[in-house]
Amino acid sequence: KISLPVLLTIIFVILRLCGVIAWSWWWVFSPLWITAILVIIYLVLEIFVKNDMTVDEFSRRVKAHE
Repeated sequence: KISLPVLLTIIFVILRLCGVIAWSWWWVFSPLWITAILVIIYLVLEIFVKNDMTVDEFSRRVKAHE
């Protein structure tokens, strides 16, 4: 089973290589990097919610490990 971002990327690459679209390669691969950014944001938020942590508490923990 193929995910939507991968399918869109394949379609965009084919269209770009065939000259149908003249997008920058950044936009051609945007379904992948946008998905990666959303996953990272989700994971960071999940860490804060699971640990019931505020931003200030997170900053203190990071500084404690330096």
